[in-house]
Amino acid sequence: MRIASIVGARPQFVKLAPIHRELCKRHEHLIVHTGQHYDYEMSQVFFEELAIPDPDHDLGIGSGTHGEQTGRMLMAIEKVLIEESPDAVLVYGDTNSTLAAALAAAKLHVPVAHVEAGLRSFNRRMPEEVNRVLTDHVSNLLFCPSEVARANLEAEGVTAGVHVVGDAMVQGLLELMPRLDPGLLGGFGVGSGEYVLATVHRQENADDRERMAAIVQAMTGCGETVLLPLHPRTRKNLSAWGMLHALEDADNVALLPPLSFMAFTTLERFAKAILTDSGGVQKEAYTYLVPCVTMRDETEWVETLDEGWNVLVGADRKRIIEALASPPVGSTDGRTYGGLKVCERMVRELELL
Repeated sequence: MRIASIVGARPQFVKLAPIHRELCKRHEHLIVHTGQHYDYEMSQVFFEELAIPDPDHDLGIGSGTHGEQTGRMLMAIEKVLIEESPDAVLVYGDTNSTLAAALAAAKLHVPVAHVEAGLRSFNRRMPEEVNRVLTDHVSNLLFCPSEVARANLEAEGVTAGVHVVGDAMVQGLLELMPRLDPGLLGGFGVGSGEYVLATVHRQENADDRERMAAIVQAMTGCGETVLLPLHPRTRKNLSAWGMLHALEDADNVALLPPLSFMAFTTLERFAKAILTDSGGVQKEAYTYLVPCVTMRDETEWVETLDEGWNVLVGADRKRIIEALASPPVGSTDGRTYGGLKVCERMVRELELL
C-alpha cells in the first residue's frame, strides 16, 4: 500500500515516528509536512531526534488566522494528493493540519484514517475541538486511544471503522525512555525531582490578559523552582501587557527558549510536577507517571484525571499554588493508552481497507 501521513505540529511528529517505522516494514509511506510549526526547534529538530526521514513534501504554510491557515493547507494538500495518489491518508490529533488533510482527502475520495480519534473536551470554543469533531465525521478508520474515546464516537452515531488501538504517542514515549538521561538536568541547574516544568500556549490562556495575570502570579508565588520554555506567542502577549518582567525578575522562575524534543522530554521525565495547558503534555506526564497540574477547565484526556495523575485548576492562582504544593499522585501504572503494540494494530487495520 501507499500511505500518506500529513503532519505539521510537534505532537504529530511524536506520533508519526513509531507509525512510520511500522508502516515501512511492508508499505510505502509518504510524509507531508504542512509547515504549521516551521521554526527549527519546533519542527526539524524533532525529525532528527526521532529518526524520521525528511518529508517527501514540505508545504511551508506557516502561521496565520485559523481560516487562512486551514484554507492554504487545504489547497496545497489537495495538489499533493492528486500528484501522489495514495491508497489512504493518515491524519493526527486535532490541529488545523489535521482538519485540512482530512477534508482534502475526503473530497478526493481517498480513505482517511484518524490517529487519536474520539477525544472530546465538549468545549466548542476550542479550535482543537472543532477540528476533532469534523475530522472524525469524515474519517473511514478511527483509531481511538481508549474506550472513553470510542464511547464518545458512538454517542455521535459514529460506529463504523472505529477501533480502540491505544495511542501512538505513548508507544513512542515508552520506546524513548531508555534514551532519557538525567545528566542533562545539570545544564539547567536542577536535579531530578527538584523543579516544576511549565508550559502555557493554549489560546484560552495565552490570549487572555486576566487569565495570564493569574498564571504569572501563581508561577512566581508558588515557592517552587519553575522551568518555563516560553512559547513565542505567549512571550509576545506577556511583553505587550507588561507582564514579562515579572517572570524575568522572579528568583524561582527560569525562562527558557523553545526546547528540542529530547531536552523537553527529559525535563518532563524527571520533574517533580508538570504545570501545563497542553493536551499532549498531560498525556506525556501520565505516561511517565509525573504529577500534572492542568491550567484548563476541562480536558479531553479524562483518564489522566480518573486515574489520579492529573488535576484541573483553570487559571486560578490559588488553585494552581495549592495543587503544586500537593501534586496529584495516582495509583495506576499509566498504561491505559496502550503499550508497544499500538502501531502494529493500526497498520493491521489499514491493510484491511
